[in-house]
Amino acid sequence: MLATDHTLLGLAVAAGAGLLIGIERERSHADKQERSTAGVRTFTLTSLAGALSLLVGEEITFVAFGLAVAALVTVGYRHTRDQSPGMTTEIAQVSTFLLGGLAMRQPQLTAGLAVLIVIVLAARTRLHHWIHNTLTNIEIRDGLLLAAAALIILPLTPDATIDPWDVVNPRQLWALAVTIMAINGLGYIALRTLGEKVGLMIAGFFAGFVSSTATTATMGARAKEQPELRRGAVAGAAVSSVASVIQIAILIGLVSRPLLLRMALPLLAAGLMVAAYGALFAFRSAQDAGHPKSMSGRPFNPVTVLVFVLVIGTALIVSALLTRWLGGGGLLLASAISGLADAHASAVSAASLAANESVTLDLASLAVLTGFSVNTISKCVVAFSVGGRNFGFEFTPGILLSVAAAWLTLFAQRLLL
Repeated sequence: MLATDHTLLGLAVAAGAGLLIGIERERSHADKQERSTAGVRTFTLTSLAGALSLLVGEEITFVAFGLAVAALVTVGYRHTRDQSPGMTTEIAQVSTFLLGGLAMRQPQLTAGLAVLIVIVLAARTRLHHWIHNTLTNIEIRDGLLLAAAALIILPLTPDATIDPWDVVNPRQLWALAVTIMAINGLGYIALRTLGEKVGLMIAGFFAGFVSSTATTATMGARAKEQPELRRGAVAGAAVSSVASVIQIAILIGLVSRPLLLRMALPLLAAGLMVAAYGALFAFRSAQDAGHPKSMSGRPFNPVTVLVFVLVIGTALIVSALLTRWLGGGGLLLASAISGLADAHASAVSAASLAANESVTLDLASLAVLTGFSVNTISKCVVAFSVGGRNFGFEFTPGILLSVAAAWLTLFAQRLLL
């Protein structure tokens, strides 16, 4: 009985998948007034043929029917290629046959794939417009670089420490680099999607995933050039630190989950404080005229990512050496030094040492906040030097309050635990 129920379900899903794809293809050809050899009935029968070939025979029968379908599709394409030179319908028909066979074994997966295929087919116009008129060559190249970094280089990277101090793991470092590229890419896509219709606060948040320090400098320069947008620029610069906090949490979690649990509340306190401060200035600037210019360019800079990996690797070694020579004070000193340039490097180095049990979670949490605090001070210096006194005095209180909130939460957590 169970086998019968499964067979009926498979046949129903196969018929539904063919019907769904067939409706989309027939409607598409009708809208473009093109001739097509395959419509609703053809796609439905093609899917059922794939299902029945497995039902009445073995895999060899399925292959034989598949070859027959491919031959018929080829003949049909030769009759319609002058009017409709594309091969989308023909490929969709072959895919429908394969879906019919898959439905007899994995009906749930088949249903999901059928819906995905219909979405891709129906989005033809938007996809073509996006590829030809929206994407730039640099964006496509960076997307391919991200795919290569994640799918080719990462699996081939050695997953073992290579230094005498047992802290530098190439696979771990490259996974962090891929994560940074992916986060930057998502932020860039959000900026391109939202365009100039969003406020400086939203733009600053997404740009903060690339670099909160650079975003602070950008917002400061904008405030200096357009004083009427100063409050909005302060909001954008402030919430860029929220993105930085989120990024620190992600990187720590990739390396040491226990440390992330220890740092969750302090980081949450810091993020909420600076987010509230940014929201306050965004509210105050709601009546200001003007919108930010599009912050488009490229999703990420590969050179910057490689430098990021080198900085983290160097920070790991320096932290390990100073910790061995000076104990806990050495790690804090290393975190402060690396925090001048980047808060993420100090966070990752502390998390790596905690994961290797070279330092305690308490000391690692102090190191993370030390690097975060020093990096915050460097942002304040950037704000004053680039944005001027007014921008600096308005930006500094919120970001310093976020650091204070993180430290107070960490100490309160220690007292209560």
